[in-house]
Amino acid sequence: MNFTEGDKFSYDGEFQATQIINSINTGIWEYNVSTKDVKWSSGFYTLLGYEPGEIPCTYECFFEHLLYYEDKQLFLKSLNKHLPNAPDSVQIRLLTKKLGYRWFESTVKKWDNGSEQKITGAINDIHDHKILKLQANRNDFIFKETTKIAKIGGWEIDVKSMTLSLTREAYDIYELQDKVKLSIEEATSFFEPDYRQLMAGAIDSIVKYSQPFDLELLFRTAKNNLIWLRAKGVAVIDDYGQCVTARCIFQNIDYIKKKELEVQNAVNLLSDQNKRLQNFAYIVSHNLRSHTGNLQFMVDLYNQTEVNDDRQEIFSHIQSISESLKTTIEHLSEIVKIQAEIGRERKKLNFESTLKTVLSALESNIQTTKAVIECDFSKCPEVNYIPAYLESIFQNLITNSLKYKHPDRNPVVKCHTSKEDGHIWLYFEDNGLGIDLERYGDSVFGMYKTFHQNSDAKGIGLFITRNQVEALGGTISIESTVNKGTKFTIKLV
Repeated sequence: MNFTEGDKFSYDGEFQATQIINSINTGIWEYNVSTKDVKWSSGFYTLLGYEPGEIPCTYECFFEHLLYYEDKQLFLKSLNKHLPNAPDSVQIRLLTKKLGYRWFESTVKKWDNGSEQKITGAINDIHDHKILKLQANRNDFIFKETTKIAKIGGWEIDVKSMTLSLTREAYDIYELQDKVKLSIEEATSFFEPDYRQLMAGAIDSIVKYSQPFDLELLFRTAKNNLIWLRAKGVAVIDDYGQCVTARCIFQNIDYIKKKELEVQNAVNLLSDQNKRLQNFAYIVSHNLRSHTGNLQFMVDLYNQTEVNDDRQEIFSHIQSISESLKTTIEHLSEIVKIQAEIGRERKKLNFESTLKTVLSALESNIQTTKAVIECDFSKCPEVNYIPAYLESIFQNLITNSLKYKHPDRNPVVKCHTSKEDGHIWLYFEDNGLGIDLERYGDSVFGMYKTFHQNSDAKGIGLFITRNQVEALGGTISIESTVNKGTKFTIKLV
């Protein structure tokens, strides 16, 4: 095969072969290593948008005008590294007449007949295919980078074999090497117990009924890090509507979720503080107005009375009201003190030591009532808390149990602790009179609320206890049965 004049191929003088070569959508070129002559087929010109002869058919024109400068080394390497009969191809950019640079695939082959060396090659327009591939690669890169930034990984379950495959990002979330193979059961075991069944149920529903899911779950990684995940799953179905593949994405939302919980806790705390403030304002307004009104009435009556005996009696009433006012102010001061002490430093406290201190102070009360105090702090022996608060909680609740003991039996007070889901719980249980919660449930922790006829009941202890517990972000609840006893459950932290 050789080039004829006019840059047309001829093949042993056969006109038909020449016509075929010149008409195909491929550009063929030839370079004589010895003479430096270059020849191009008609298809070569056509692919670049030129008419034959419109641009010079030279080595310099190809390298300096047509071939993109960044592709020169690549093209030269494809020429130089080839051995005879060893074809190769590279992708290069050539300048067309009207469409700018386009991508072409160049195939090269060397020939050596002993007297001269020639290099022949062909170019094919692959521009559209190349652009689609570049766009796909770009989209794939953007997708991978997005999933990394968003901390998103994926699961895929083949329903027929019930086998699981994970993306690289999913392994990162698990904090596992991607060579580790996980079964569905093993993969779900990383979720915390309260959420494990929820995830297993979601997988069962999507596999059996194609039900999608969108869940927020607590997850413990292979390195024992506890994080929040969002799991969202959809079903890929066949023509019969049956799930053949279950796909699920996981997103690490730990930072967002914890911030959300912090905000919600802050809102709840603020709401509780606002309610306590409103309650406090009402108590101050109501109780002080009542005392001052009574006091003013008695003073006016004292000034209007001239009989000494009557004035003495009135004055005794004034003293009584004054003492009651003093007590009320002291109680209100205790409530204000609770808020003021929130910022005090917490210390590591031993429950048993704190209880012993309180029992020592209440020794006479315990002996008088013949009370039995039982405790078990083995499940959680210590807590970080404000010392005065913990002592106050112990003292108020034990005093409450002694004060409202059942007349037919000696009081038994049981207290113990536990630690669950990162929270420390304190429990008090007695066998006293109990409270009718259906009747008084909303008022148990109110100020000056009493539910029995004890002469020494003030209705301030439980109010202060609740405020102390809630001031540090905890909760207190009550269970009680009349004539059987009462149980207080306190989440300290």
